[in-house]
Amino acid sequence: MHELAVTESVLNIAVDHANKAGAKRVTDIYLVIGRLASIVDDSVQFYWDIISQNTICDKAQLHFKRMPANILCLDCGNEFPLEDELCPCPSCAGSRLKVITGDEFSLDSIEIEK
Repeated sequence: MHELAVTESVLNIAVDHANKAGAKRVTDIYLVIGRLASIVDDSVQFYWDIISQNTICDKAQLHFKRMPANILCLDCGNEFPLEDELCPCPSCAGSRLKVITGDEFSLDSIEIEK
């Protein structure tokens, strides 16, 4: 259900920027979603199709870019991609890990018609 809240935020940001740019309508929205972000593309699209109706973003195409997860081992400093589930560091078997990338969610850009 949190996809509704993030989709509303995307809509608000897009509408605000489009209005400031003097757009007639928004045609495309590019979203960046990390692998570890608990955001489901289909849910965002579902809510988008409903809440963007009768706005400057109506019929705008959503584009989803998934970012891989990278982990930093705080024990040995090794940075490694998260292949599957969270696991110990492949270099030292350490378990003090920090997510470097993969938990982000952002509106990267929008395309408009003037």
